[in-house]
Amino acid sequence: MKDQPKAYVIGFTGAPGTGKSSLVDALIASLRKLDRFVAVIATDPNSPFTGGAILGDRIRMQRHALDPRVFIRSMGARGHLGGLSLAARESIRLLGAFGFDPVILETVGVGQSELEVAAIADTTVVVLTPNLGDGVQMIKAGILEIADIFVVNKADLEGHHRALTELRSMLSLSNVPGAPKAWKPPIIPTSATRSEGIDELWAAIESHRKYLASTGRGERLAAERLKEETAEVAAEIARDRVRRALAEDPALAERLLEEGTPYGTAEEILDRKR
Repeated sequence: MKDQPKAYVIGFTGAPGTGKSSLVDALIASLRKLDRFVAVIATDPNSPFTGGAILGDRIRMQRHALDPRVFIRSMGARGHLGGLSLAARESIRLLGAFGFDPVILETVGVGQSELEVAAIADTTVVVLTPNLGDGVQMIKAGILEIADIFVVNKADLEGHHRALTELRSMLSLSNVPGAPKAWKPPIIPTSATRSEGIDELWAAIESHRKYLASTGRGERLAAERLKEETAEVAAEIARDRVRRALAEDPALAERLLEEGTPYGTAEEILDRKR
């Protein structure tokens, strides 16, 4: 298992309408010129009523559909609040075994609940656009904390210079005097529709990858991710066991309704021998 090839994971996140899919499409084209095998996992929200998902992000990447060295897969988030399907980690592991490097993750774009991408990706790219909102909203959403690289997309629109200036100002406030120097997230202006700034974006990603390798931070993050994944899998198994027990044991479900003790009932189910 240790000798299995591992893909470098790049996560793209940001609010809806920032052009994440178009940006990923442009990055794929740039990476193919470098003869890289690229995989993309694009997650979509599932309807809370029907459970269905549009899975339409890959439509924006149609020019790569017949390229055997590009794999694009849309996945439903299945109600998972982190913005990424629980199967995303296993998919990344499988794609790495098949030689894809990098693997690009694109989140559903649902605001504060999509921050989990930072717990999975090696490099997290936060995509912003001009006139998207004030700095307070970005701070509230946790955007400043999770970004390894900032991208101000649609830089051909009016107002992108102001967006760059505001972002630089906010980042300067987070610099604590006397604190050890760590990675400083660069800010890359891009225009996905014009394929501008894409090479600079890839150079920033490569630079962050070298930083993780040289400082040993990459190995530490990988260990933390494995622990977190184990906790998530355990939680999902426990959730399934509880639901199954309540469905198969009418007496237990009736007692729960009468006594109203969800904590005690949950512990009772989990303490049962399988």
